Amino acid sequence: MARVFLSLGSNVGDRLANIQQAVSMLSITDKIKIVKSSSFYETEPWGNENLNWFVNAAVAVDTDLSPLDLLNVCQNVEKQLGRIKVAEKKWLNRTIDIDILMYDEDIISIENTLIIPHPYMHKRAFVLVPMLEVKSDLVHPVFKKSISELYDDLEYPEDVFLYGTIIPKKE
Repeated sequence: MARVFLSLGSNVGDRLANIQQAVSMLSITDKIKIVKSSSFYETEPWGNENLNWFVNAAVAVDTDLSPLDLLNVCQNVEKQLGRIKVAEKKWLNRTIDIDILMYDEDIISIENTLIIPHPYMHKRAFVLVPMLEVKSDLVHPVFKKSISELYDDLEYPEDVFLYGTIIPKKE
């Protein structure tokens, strides 16, 4: 059984409901057991500031699925919830995005298909803040730093607020 960490985000429609529904759909199978989940966070878009703000969360799951089988399950949930991927565009508005952040302590690279640990997780406050709740002492197998240390190392973190709090206006 592998311990896997997932990041979920939505910035279209009922963002909170999209994430809740995705988590529910992931846990329907007997192959994935949700172990712990973070709070929900409202987050500034990363990579394209013209996008809607996101709601993000992180979950720890136990699974017997291989990394590729888990990726297929995650992508099927995204499709069922209306996610449309455009190959030549990286950062778009989306009903749901599910990323595999880490799969045990494995380092996996399958060309054009899957990279674990997620190649940008260490640069994204919207990933690291929810992960602080789920497992702050989790060590990144490439950088050999904990989630807490990766968060402390962020140079320009995007805004991340607990969902439901008032977002201050930028000056």
